Amino acid sequence: MDLRNLIERLRLPFRDDKELRMQLRQVIGFFPNDISYYKLALTHKSSGQRNDKGRPLHNERLEFLGDALLDATVGHIVFEHFEKKPEGFLTNTRSKLVSRDSLGKLAKEMGLTDLIQSSGQQRSHNSYMAGNAFEALVGAIYLDQGYDAVMRFMKKRILAQMVNIDKVAYKEVNFKSKLLEWTQKNRVKLEYQMMEQKTDEKGSPVFGFVVLIEGVEGGKGQGFSKKEAQQISSKETLLRLRREPQFIDAIFQAKSNRTKMEEEPTAVPPSIEGTEKNDQNEVNKPQRSQKSQRTQQPQEVQQPHSPEASTTDDEFDLSDITHNPVEKSREEIIAAAEAAAFGQ
Repeated sequence: MDLRNLIERLRLPFRDDKELRMQLRQVIGFFPNDISYYKLALTHKSSGQRNDKGRPLHNERLEFLGDALLDATVGHIVFEHFEKKPEGFLTNTRSKLVSRDSLGKLAKEMGLTDLIQSSGQQRSHNSYMAGNAFEALVGAIYLDQGYDAVMRFMKKRILAQMVNIDKVAYKEVNFKSKLLEWTQKNRVKLEYQMMEQKTDEKGSPVFGFVVLIEGVEGGKGQGFSKKEAQQISSKETLLRLRREPQFIDAIFQAKSNRTKMEEEPTAVPPSIEGTEKNDQNEVNKPQRSQKSQRTQQPQEVQQPHSPEASTTDDEFDLSDITHNPVEKSREEIIAAAEAAAFGQ
């Protein structure tokens, strides 16, 4: 293949519509009718493509349509599959199935990501591109072959072959436990602060919580119980820890400021006036016993160890997010001394 053909091959991912139809047949399980919808669904705005009138061509409108269709079709499937489950369970299950991360993983497993037209830089930095393309693909299927085709695609291609709906529905992640484990490992202070407590239009109680790590605001969450709200806020905080390096920097900067303040001397220097009198008073003052002195020393409160996390999902694995200063902090020195003492 000469250089000119190689350039053309890189610029146009498909030699012709026939090749694209064959590749889509492997991805979605059937041949498309109007290939133009699918071409648009696979075009990211970073590709810089434009139509004859100079307007940008990208898949964002199809993404909007596909998002609505996924809510409807997956909601219908979940409703039929779990006949006796309440509304909250159905909503939670649908949310897991149509989350952007879940759709992104499906797009990669299907081979859809290999067909997306985008700039190389955007492809490597945009973690949502694959999930957005999946939504746009669903919109293209609807415009090409109708709602029933979308339902068949989700039932027979996705939920029957690629996703275990029961496993997804009953998979629970103890986000609060994972967050507590990480904060204990890095010796940072964790607090759940209630923002609001109200009732909805049906009279049900609604709670709102925000996570504070070393006073730095993390994720927020609302729920029909305090436990649910704290779990949601914990999940949002874990996601921020995975995706926002500046959030982590703010936490450890706040920790550094706190420990520095705790280590600074606070005692007022003694006055040089009347030193002899003060010394005499000290001589006459009865000495406290060593036992009394020991009882007045502050004791460091140890937080209970959290239970083992209930999942090994890489998305919430924070084992690689730690803070290792060159010099040991006062807390680490105390912990090491205690460990050495109790180990003897």
